Parts: sequence; C-alpha cells; structure tokens
Amino acid sequence: MTGKKEKSIEKTEKRLQEISLLRTIPYSDHQRWWSAETIAVVTGANRGIGFDIARQLAGHGLTVILTSRDTGVGIEAAKVLQEGGLNVDVHQLDILDDESVSEFTKWIKEKYGGVDILINNAGVNYNLGSGNSMEFSKQMIETNYYGTKNMVKAMIPLMRPSATGARIVNVSSRLGKLNGRRSRIEDEALREKLSNLETLSEELIDNMVSTFLQQVEDNTWQSGGWPQKFTDYAVSKLAVNLYSVLMANQLADRPEGRKIYINCYCPGWVRTAMTGWSGNVSAEHAADTGVWLALLPNKEVTGKLFAERRELKL
Repeated sequence: MTGKKEKSIEKTEKRLQEISLLRTIPYSDHQRWWSAETIAVVTGANRGIGFDIARQLAGHGLTVILTSRDTGVGIEAAKVLQEGGLNVDVHQLDILDDESVSEFTKWIKEKYGGVDILINNAGVNYNLGSGNSMEFSKQMIETNYYGTKNMVKAMIPLMRPSATGARIVNVSSRLGKLNGRRSRIEDEALREKLSNLETLSEELIDNMVSTFLQQVEDNTWQSGGWPQKFTDYAVSKLAVNLYSVLMANQLADRPEGRKIYINCYCPGWVRTAMTGWSGNVSAEHAADTGVWLALLPNKEVTGKLFAERRELKL
C-alpha cells in the first residue's frame, strides 16, 4: 500500500508541475478573442477561488465584476485588485435573493450593456473532515444548485452577441459525477434517465434533489441509493453538472454570433474557508481551470466537466 500511495503522490505532484508550467505560458496573441471591453461576472468573488478567478481574468485584461453577498466585504476585496492596477468593478449579489439578482441584472445591463462571461463560483459546503451530517442539506441544495440556476437564467438574456460565443463556467466537483466511484447514484433507472439527453430535463433534476431532501427529512436517505460520502454536497454538484449538460444541449441550437458555451469544473480540495483550510490545493491553482475554460478559443467545448484542464467523464 505504501508503494501505491507514493506513486499516487508522485503522479499528483508531476501533474501539478505540468499545470504550473502551463500557467506560466501566456495565452497566444492569435488566440486572444477578448479585450478590456469583455465583461466577466464572478459570483462569490470576495475570497477564495472566486477572488483568484477574478484576479486572473482581470490580469488577462478583461473587465471583471466582482460580486459578494456582503457589500462591504466585496468593496474591500475589489480594492485589493484595483490597487494592483486591475480593471475590477464590484456589486452586491445574493444568488438566492430574487430581488438582489434582479437589481444586479438591471445594474449591469444599464452600466455595461450586457455580459460576455459568467463564472458561477458562489457555493457552500457544511461537511468537513470525515463527517457526513445532513443538518444543512437544504441550504446546500438551494445555494449550490438553485442559486447557480438562478444566475444562469438571469444572465443568458444579457449575454452579448459575439463571433466567439459567450461563456458560462460553473464551479462544481468530481463528487457530482453520475457514475463516480464514490458518488454513484444506485438507482439504475434514474441514472439511465439522467444520462440520456432524450430524457434529461430540468424537471427530472429538480425531482431528484426534491426526493433527496424529502428522504433527508424522513431520515431514510441512507437507504435511498445516494452517495455515502459528502452526500448533500455530492447531490448538489451532481445537479449542477447535469443542469450544465442540459443547458449546453438547449443552447446548441442558437445561431452563430449568439452562441453560449457552458461547462463545469472541479477545482479540487482547496485550502479555503469552505474546507476549513484543510485542502491540498491553493486557491490560485484551483482558479486556473475555470479561467482557462472561460477564455478557451475552442468554441466547440460545451456541456463538459473538467479538472486540471482535463475532461472528466460525467
């Protein structure tokens, strides 16, 4: 076992070195489709991964809208980036508050005329360490899934026409894989419906999370065939991943010049407040794949799940 563990660590370290090297290579000028006029919205960007995504996007020359549920905290975070010479604006946004989302939508339309990139980073995780409490399952599902969905629906009408297409990146998790080793949905009939574009629907995803929450309330979730580790988080991120696949399929019919590409990615176990600072990946490194997906010149990549710039099978 020791030898396998050492090989695994060695493989991980080698991949981290590869990613670090990639991050030092500037994006090629001939592939650069964005400019200072490109507007990128990052939710939950006052700290952690979201802050680093905002910093890196602004560092590439985009105009970034840093959003935060707490106005004062958001302003202070934006000041840090602005003092570094980056083009960053800031606005209050609570992705679970319809009035807040509506106000933000109105503000950004009036001030910028629209959006080119949306990074759905805002999310929560109340399960740390080896615990698997269901105490905050409802909040987890509401924030991670419904909050993300709220922003996608609010921003799509504002996404500006572009020859290269608008981009949506949802920060998610490999724990939300439909057939993952640690997050497999045991209900074969449900798994088949969720994996088939002919039967996948928003209603089906909503029903899945509703069934889970009902079983949590009834204290029967352990026999419901749900993932047995980080269960509520895994279910919330599975819903995000499936919704991204669904939206990618629905948006595929948009005409050229009005295309919108949507993908998700797993940042890993990151050293942030969300993990109780127990992660093994820096926020800077964790932000990389999200920024890469947002700026990807290849317009055909959509409806996929990535980790460390590599596609994962959902």
